[in-house]
Order: sequence, then C-alpha cells, then structure tokens
Amino acid sequence: MDKLEQYRRFIKLILTEHAQIATTTDTVKAELIFDSEHEHYQLAYVGWQGDKRVFGPVMHFDLIDGKIWIQYNGTEDSIAERLVEMGVPTSDIVLGFHSSFKRQFTRYAVG
Repeated sequence: MDKLEQYRRFIKLILTEHAQIATTTDTVKAELIFDSEHEHYQLAYVGWQGDKRVFGPVMHFDLIDGKIWIQYNGTEDSIAERLVEMGVPTSDIVLGFHSSFKRQFTRYAVG
C-alpha cells in the first residue's frame, strides 16, 4: 500500500474513532470532514446548545510533502504517539500547532 494512502487511512480511523466516542446531543453533532483532494482532514462539533452556537474543530490533520501535520488537537490524547504506534515514523509527523522553533525540541519532524 502506498505510504500516503496508508496515512490517509490512519488519519480517517483516528478521526472516526473520536467521532464515535464524542459526546453529542440531538442539537450538537460531530462532523467528519475528509478532503482527499486537498489533503485536509477534520473532526468538528456543529450545532446549538440552547441559544449558544457550537462550532469548532476537535482535530485537524493535513498531509503535506508526504508528512502528517497535526494542525490542531483539542483532545487529551497524544495523537502523535498513536500514529507512532500505528507505524508512522516520527520523521513523518509534524506538530503543526507548534512554531518551527519549538518543533526542533520535539522528537517529531520540524517540517
């Protein structure tokens, strides 16, 4: 299997698992957003809680230059570690929510 196809499958699996365990109501839903053409993948909450609008990302991944960029992780789970457990080398994972300066001090790719 092609490396990028495998990475897409891993990302979709992680997002789908989190969507299934997400606490949703009749008025707030977990939405999976998979854009394979532009390589953007998200889980977001969308809806209403009373008269308050609920909208925002829970997780956001991009595939850029053959690497998985974790752009946002609003969970307590270490998504990067989960990817490593799935077989993704640390050199193919970028913590995009950190500046490139901070990334150099992690065990993951700078960019």
